[in-house]
Amino acid sequence: MRLLKNNINIVHFSLLISCLNFLFFHFPFFKFVFNNIDHKSLNGITIIICFIILMLVANSFAFFLIFFLFRFVGKIILVLFFIVNATAVYFVNTYGVIIDESMVGNVLNTKYAEAAGFFSLKLLFYVILLGVIPGIVIIKAKIVNVTFRRFLIITSAGLLFMLIVAFANSKNWLWIDKNSKTLGGLAMPWSYTVNLSLLFVHKQQENEKEILLPDAAIKDNQKSVVVLVIGESARSENFSLYGYSKNTNPLLSKTPGIFHFNATSCATYTTAGVKCILEHKNTGKLYEILPNYLYRNGVEVVWRTTNWGEPPVHIKNYLNKEALMKDCKGDGCEYDEVLLNNLKAQIAASTKTKVLIILHTSTSHGPEYSRKYPPQFETFKPVCNSVELAKCSNTELVNAYDNTIGYTDYILHNVIEDLKQLKEYKSAMIFVSDHGESLGEKNLYMHGLPLSLAPKEQYDIPFIVWTSDNSLKQQKTENSLSQNHVFHSVLNFLGIQSPVYNEELNIFK
Repeated sequence: MRLLKNNINIVHFSLLISCLNFLFFHFPFFKFVFNNIDHKSLNGITIIICFIILMLVANSFAFFLIFFLFRFVGKIILVLFFIVNATAVYFVNTYGVIIDESMVGNVLNTKYAEAAGFFSLKLLFYVILLGVIPGIVIIKAKIVNVTFRRFLIITSAGLLFMLIVAFANSKNWLWIDKNSKTLGGLAMPWSYTVNLSLLFVHKQQENEKEILLPDAAIKDNQKSVVVLVIGESARSENFSLYGYSKNTNPLLSKTPGIFHFNATSCATYTTAGVKCILEHKNTGKLYEILPNYLYRNGVEVVWRTTNWGEPPVHIKNYLNKEALMKDCKGDGCEYDEVLLNNLKAQIAASTKTKVLIILHTSTSHGPEYSRKYPPQFETFKPVCNSVELAKCSNTELVNAYDNTIGYTDYILHNVIEDLKQLKEYKSAMIFVSDHGESLGEKNLYMHGLPLSLAPKEQYDIPFIVWTSDNSLKQQKTENSLSQNHVFHSVLNFLGIQSPVYNEELNIFK
């Protein structure tokens, strides 16, 4: 407490705060380093020592700049760093996430209802102990500044020292470059500050006016409808259709005309996964997505969602959960069944011959899997009811997740039953997930790891197709599909002629 009463030199205080930042928030960083080098070798020891020195000096250097240039505002910035650091490290330790650019995007794209599901006493403990208490010390500290000349000498010496240490470790640059995403995603506070800046730069580039695709033409007057169901966090490993030992697909497994393909997602997070499902190819650019393209070319397009994270959708009939619940009755309206409310009637009421319905679900999104389905669908017990997934046994966690897959089975079955009753239409139901999910394998939970680092559980996804008897459509025997197969398969089924159509990415014969 003497620190709060006595004056302290800005250099000493910056070093002290850097040490606290190092001790509180960098166990995951060095755990990764230890697990990925031979830490008993001379070179391994050298890497670890260099990282410790650079981290202490670089953070001290940055904090010194912030305190000197911004004075009291600099204190506020450092307090925010500690609070956000504490929150970030909680999620790293609890769910095994990495705070890279995609994860920062996920956080910014998260709505209150989803964010509230992550609250726990453990999170509060992290924030108070590692964020708020150090923040009080920072605010109350009486910092003695240095002259501008002294400032220039210190900053120059600091930069020179960091360059010497970095170049002394130059033989390990290739290893650092190879693991830069993970290392950068675990270094606090730069994981989220740098990646937030990168995200805004890339978003600004993406938000340029979408590139229109060449005009398409409707080839025939046959009434056709495709219901594209975009799954959330569904991994193929837990579908009994794919050989899972537990019967998570009791209805679809008995449904004639069901086909399932092995498939992989383009990414491990919603925004990129949904974009990939809806675009004609992966380019990194903002091309016109499937619903916008078909709507512009005369197709009836309806988007129904209980989720978020899709690219900009420019159609007339965009219905979120609040809009769907207005005339929905029954307990199922609180869950993804609301997507089915008046679905058949809306299709039948269309004045167009070609109809595309997109249902964007949220059924298997964690961490509160047990709240994603009605009580009667709790087939597998006991279940995990905690947001701290590591506290649950693996059996409880997997049971809760498997119940969401069973509920997905029920929803897809009902979509198919609705389509069967629309006799005048040739119909198809396509279900594909945005990405997969980790359930404690390798101590990882949920999703969002960079694709190059992610385990197969986060990108092996279900791709399930049903077609009506009158469609006369048969599926090709493909070994493995990508999410881009959706765009071209929908065009083929609806009889849409387009210069961008790629027969190799069509699943129908």
